[in-house]
Amino acid sequence: MKELTLKEIQKNPCVLEFLNQTEACLKIHNYTDHGLRHAKLVATRARTVARETGLSKRSQELAAIAGFTHDFANFLSRTYHNYLGALIFHQLFINDFSPKESSLIMQAIANHDKYKMEFSNSVSAIVVLADKSDVRRSRVIVKDMKKIKSDIHNRVNFATRSSRLGINKKSKRITLSLKIDTNFTPIMEYFEIFTERMIYCRKAAAYLGYKFGLVINNFKLL
Repeated sequence: MKELTLKEIQKNPCVLEFLNQTEACLKIHNYTDHGLRHAKLVATRARTVARETGLSKRSQELAAIAGFTHDFANFLSRTYHNYLGALIFHQLFINDFSPKESSLIMQAIANHDKYKMEFSNSVSAIVVLADKSDVRRSRVIVKDMKKIKSDIHNRVNFATRSSRLGINKKSKRITLSLKIDTNFTPIMEYFEIFTERMIYCRKAAAYLGYKFGLVINNFKLL
């Protein structure tokens, strides 16, 4: 069986259309970017985390593929997009991956938005870290400043001037470093929407044998 790569997945017309429809659907609801830009960033970040934490080349590829497709079912349902995405992935690529690889990717897609899930593989943990660390101004799709200010997710992302996920193999720490414009929104608003996600990141990092750190405006919070 041929081993599909991220580049091949990124050329699949169904995957690309699902991401386009996801972006169009969530834009109507004033959601932040969950389309192609987010998919590419999460895939790249997932591959980096997988490489830096010592996963095999093939596992790095699987993490990147799961990262790229993790949100592509949002156009069907925001509430169940993680489960639908896992099932759709299997339907699209049932003959393109071994049962083991398929199950790893499906589980990573399903688990990325289920905060109480316990991890059983590194690919799932890596996708969580790659996805939940994506906070940035360019994720704000709407242009109307009134709409941006009226939604806490848009406010926090718009206020985030820089975002970097660093991996220190010597100290075994994975650190999310943010620069937030506190003139636009107080840092407390970040915690209102991201506390549960940061806890999930800490759990994911722990599964990989790392500690999770959070630094905002050069102040160490975790």
